[in-house]
Amino acid sequence: MARYRGPQTKIARKFGEPIFGPDKVLDKKNYPPGFHGLNKKRRKTSEYGVQLKEKQKAKYTYGILEKQFRNIFDRATRAKGVTGIVLLQLLESRLDNIVYRLGVAPSRASARQMVTHRHILVNGEICNIPSASIKPGDVIAVREKSKSLEMITNSLNGFNHSKYPWIEWDQEAMTGKFMSVPEREDIPENIKEQLIVELYSK
Repeated sequence: MARYRGPQTKIARKFGEPIFGPDKVLDKKNYPPGFHGLNKKRRKTSEYGVQLKEKQKAKYTYGILEKQFRNIFDRATRAKGVTGIVLLQLLESRLDNIVYRLGVAPSRASARQMVTHRHILVNGEICNIPSASIKPGDVIAVREKSKSLEMITNSLNGFNHSKYPWIEWDQEAMTGKFMSVPEREDIPENIKEQLIVELYSK
C-alpha cells in the first residue's frame, strides 16, 4: 500500500507538533511552512478546516492513508463505547504501532518496515501485516535471528517501557505482551478525536 514519503519536517511544522518524533528543525522554525513564513497573513480557519486538520494529523501520526483510516473509523462506529476513543484504541492496537510502543523500532515507519520484513512474531508465528489488529493477551516478540539487528538494539537501549501501562516487556526474551486496550488518558498523542467524529458525521 502507498505511504507518505515526503518531507516530514514540513508536515510537522504544518501542525506545529513533532508528530514524527523529535525534530531539531521544528524547534528552530516552530511556525507553518511557506515562502513568507511568520509574516504571511492567514485567514481564520473554518470549522471544517479545523476538523480536517485534526483528521490529517491522526493519519500522518499513525501512518495511514484515507481509505484505511475510513475503514477503521467505520469499525469504531459499530463498536460499543465512545466512537472517538474507540477509534484511537483501534489505531493503538495495530501491530506496527505496538512494535513502536514497545521500543523495538524508533518510529512507526521503521516498525512497519520491520513487520513487513518478517522480523516480528505474534503468538509465536511470523506476522508481516502491519495493520494486524492485536488483542489483549497477544504476545509480540522479535524473531530469534533478528534480535541482534543494530536498529533494534539501538532503539531498545535506554527505552522507558513503564510509560505505556497497557503493554509489558521482557528485555531478556525480547518479548512484549499487549495487556489491555489503553484508556484514553494513557494514549499520549495530542489528537482531538471528537473533531474527527464530527467531520465524518457531516
